[in-house]
Amino acid sequence: MDGLVGSRVSVRQRVGERDGRPLFSDAVGDLVADAAGLVVHTRRGPVRIDPDAVVAARAVPPAVPRRAGLSAIVALEALCADAWPAAVDEPLGHWRLRAAGGFTGRANSALAIGDPGRPLPDALAAVVAFAQRTGTRPRVQVPVGSPWDRAVEQAGWVLNREHAAGAEVAVLIGDLDPIAAAPVPLPVALPERPDPEWFRETYPPVARAVVDPGGTPPVGFGIARDGSTVLGRVRACLVDGHVHIAMLHTAEAARGRGIATGMLAAAAEWGRERGARWMVLQVALQNAGARSLYGRLGMVEHHRYRYLVPADPA
Repeated sequence: MDGLVGSRVSVRQRVGERDGRPLFSDAVGDLVADAAGLVVHTRRGPVRIDPDAVVAARAVPPAVPRRAGLSAIVALEALCADAWPAAVDEPLGHWRLRAAGGFTGRANSALAIGDPGRPLPDALAAVVAFAQRTGTRPRVQVPVGSPWDRAVEQAGWVLNREHAAGAEVAVLIGDLDPIAAAPVPLPVALPERPDPEWFRETYPPVARAVVDPGGTPPVGFGIARDGSTVLGRVRACLVDGHVHIAMLHTAEAARGRGIATGMLAAAAEWGRERGARWMVLQVALQNAGARSLYGRLGMVEHHRYRYLVPADPA
């Protein structure tokens, strides 16, 4: 069984007997190891596995993803935008024009999740004018397959392929309980004010307004230390019962020790203590390693978004 951890599996285990005959139960889903043992995360919820009772187990192909409804996508996109606040955030109907000095694509794009309140050509012209005014690049963030995605593409905008962090992004969501149960190899504190370590790297001044909005919404600045040495950090933000995760990073020399998993577990517990139920994060499709980590913790894809830019930069 241990060799199947991290895979989607079909497991049959003996759960008792009736009239002298054994009773079996089947579970299909992602197999995850936590502090108490093995769990299969099925669509109906987690199923605890007793290795001594398993009579058959095998890996199975990934499930066909259930497509989230448009209203659920809009709600989650708005929540994520609130959790990662741009320095400038102006409404354009139901769109949000955002700028933060070029720090991250999410904070420097127009979030298109509804009616912009004007004809699309005029809305896109407003996006371009806003970008010129704020010194950023015209960019629209659209949920993949949404009406706004198709409309902006039909208007001649193209995938922002040169965006180094990844122009196509998966939005993942997961139950906090199994994540909080993952092992934490190093102590992780999540104070509400950032440690000086958070801004040790070179960021544009406007980055602090994004990373540290000043208590609204609540933010936990997680740091994993080995003695006085910082080996990892994570930003957790609480919005509407969700813990939004960003800036998860482990020192290169410390990778492979479960530190990232431990930081996510600590962030999940931080959220549970504040009444949250879900974890949500955004990860570039090209980041296969991170997506694998999140999958092992039971997080699943809710939807995807992408960045579109004018075909002609001029």
